[in-house]
Amino acid sequence: MKVILTGGAGFIGSCLLWKLNENGITDILVVDHLDDLKWKNLINKKFTDYIEKDEFIKFICEGKVERPDFLIHLGACTRTTEKNASYIINNNYIYSRKLAEWAVKNNVNFLYASSAATYGGGENGFSDDDKNTLKLKPLNLYGFSKHLFDLWVINNGLSDRFVGFKFFNVFGPNEYHKKDMKSVVAKAFYQIKENGVLRLFKSYRSDFKDGEQKRDFIYVKDVVDVIYYFIENPDKKGIFNVGTGKARSFNELGECIFEILGKEKRIEYIDMPEDVKKHYQYFTKANIEKLRRAGYDKEFTDFKRAISEYIEYLKEGKHL
Repeated sequence: MKVILTGGAGFIGSCLLWKLNENGITDILVVDHLDDLKWKNLINKKFTDYIEKDEFIKFICEGKVERPDFLIHLGACTRTTEKNASYIINNNYIYSRKLAEWAVKNNVNFLYASSAATYGGGENGFSDDDKNTLKLKPLNLYGFSKHLFDLWVINNGLSDRFVGFKFFNVFGPNEYHKKDMKSVVAKAFYQIKENGVLRLFKSYRSDFKDGEQKRDFIYVKDVVDVIYYFIENPDKKGIFNVGTGKARSFNELGECIFEILGKEKRIEYIDMPEDVKKHYQYFTKANIEKLRRAGYDKEFTDFKRAISEYIEYLKEGKHL
């Protein structure tokens, strides 16, 4: 099996690379843009070559890329606070569209990363049905860029030709390079370890108490299991939510980490920055009925066990 994996040095991408290697798949071209930390995600991984993302898109446009069995596109600008619209649209929408057009032209299986950020405030629910996707109103530029590509896929009749993944709140090893975009699990661990205190955003809605904002947290090992299922079953197509179907509060997450570390619970609630207030999701929970109908029946890792395992990685700075 020959695979092209964009974002292959990133968080989810490098974990998928690990998963592919674990299953004996090594004929992989990794595409990414490295920095002073991200390169470490490639240590001990097996792949045939690496190319920078800007060079790769040139080769795609010039027809110089050898046809793979799968083009898995996980590369993107994932900064939810990014304000440069041209930059993020070029990275997340136009780049994705060019790869998708090439995949169609060359009859290549195309899998890509979308996001739960496309659901905005959740006023239209969290169904990944295509008809519902058409109604969504993302709250930030990142979510809009991902939604724009989902719409392009649907409007061009490609949702039964591609596989899209609406990732919810993913946490786990190999996110060390993400800085302020790390998962809440990682941020909470470092805060509690260094200061013995967890700082969470106050709530500015009367229907949510401080720290009771909720997310669908999913372990990255579960995420790559889902992606690998669609590699093993290339006849399954569509845009799917990738979450556990359960919403957990930030308070619950914090209490879990305090317990695992054997420390007394100390949570402080801090003001939310003004630019975050405007784009803040108070609740997310994946509807995973479509994923189950597609045949994915594996149970997701228990919440506490996943956090406990991840904390062991964080303690030593270990990678998958």
